[in-house]
Amino acid sequence: MCRNIRDLFNFDPPTTPDEVRDAALQYVRKISGSRAPSKLNQQAFERAVEEITAASERLLGALVTNAPPKNRAVEIEKRRERFRREDLRRAKIERA
Repeated sequence: MCRNIRDLFNFDPPTTPDEVRDAALQYVRKISGSRAPSKLNQQAFERAVEEITAASERLLGALVTNAPPKNRAVEIEKRRERFRREDLRRAKIERA
C-alpha cells in the first residue's frame, strides 16, 4: 500500500473532505504512475480524483462500527514510530 494513503474511517476529530481528496489524489498518482500529468492527461486525471473522492466519501458515510473513534494524535504517533523502526531496520540491512 502507498505510504501516503491513510486510514480515514472512525477518527476523532472526523476525517475532513480535504483528507479524502488527498487520499484520492495519492491513489490516482500511484496507479497512473504520474505525480503531475501532462496537459493532455490533466482532465482525465482530475476527473478520476473527483470520482474517487466521491466514491470514498460515500463509502465512509456508509460504514458503521461499534468501536470507539481512534484518536488522531495517537495514531499519527504510532505511524511515526512504525516508520522510524522501518527506517532503522533498512539502515541496519544496508550496513550489513
